[in-house]
Amino acid sequence: MPDAFIEIDHVTFGYDPSRKILSDISLRFERGRVTAILGGSGCGKTTLLRLIGGLVGATSGRVVFDGEVVNARDKNQLLRLRRRVGMLFQFGALFTDLSVFDNVAFPLREHTELSEPLIRDIVLMKLHAVGLRGAARLKISEVSGGMARRIALARSIALDPELIMYDEPFAGLDLVSMGVTANLIRKLNDATGATSLLVSHDVAKCMEISDHVVLLANGGRIVAQGTPDELMSSRDAEVRQFVRGEPDGPVKFHYPARPLAEEFGA
Repeated sequence: MPDAFIEIDHVTFGYDPSRKILSDISLRFERGRVTAILGGSGCGKTTLLRLIGGLVGATSGRVVFDGEVVNARDKNQLLRLRRRVGMLFQFGALFTDLSVFDNVAFPLREHTELSEPLIRDIVLMKLHAVGLRGAARLKISEVSGGMARRIALARSIALDPELIMYDEPFAGLDLVSMGVTANLIRKLNDATGATSLLVSHDVAKCMEISDHVVLLANGGRIVAQGTPDELMSSRDAEVRQFVRGEPDGPVKFHYPARPLAEEFGA
């Protein structure tokens, strides 16, 4: 069996005991591959990344990082493991009081003892990779939303991490920037041998660059997983509706609620 860098072993999780976000799911994310995690809003995609990063702990089950069980209460372990992880947050999470350059330099200054000249070279290389070397001295307030997302991407790869987790990397990007970012994710993974987990609503881009795809549904269950070709050719009604964006099918638009007539006392 291929080497799994991250294992999700019968994990159940819920922020509220009455509502499970993930329900007894088991997954293997193989070393050196790009895996896309797809599904509707609220199905647990981002929560899965939070569990892997130790930001929250599983209600039951185990999260295994390169053979080591993640303990969300062990701060020393989390600090050590997180040095091996790059994270592109859904909303960028940039430091607004720092320049573009200093945002990308931050993890290098925090986690290494590199000299400032070497840090400068690394930062400019990472910014060049996302097309923003010329914006190094700008303030965060001076860049667009799409540029901010690319800056956050440069920061997430500053330490050449073994695991890179991308939470909605294509949101807010124009078509050109989206294409460049997708190619960059693929090329970074291939060049460094990293393991990449990609959470996105952009089915087409994920299918282009991923080796493996996992489809989650509300209630935190796995609907399907396999290669992009396998999911695109699936005859399962739920899979077909999601990957083709069909409005009618098993996936419901409305969050569960009382009947409308009952709500308004009719």
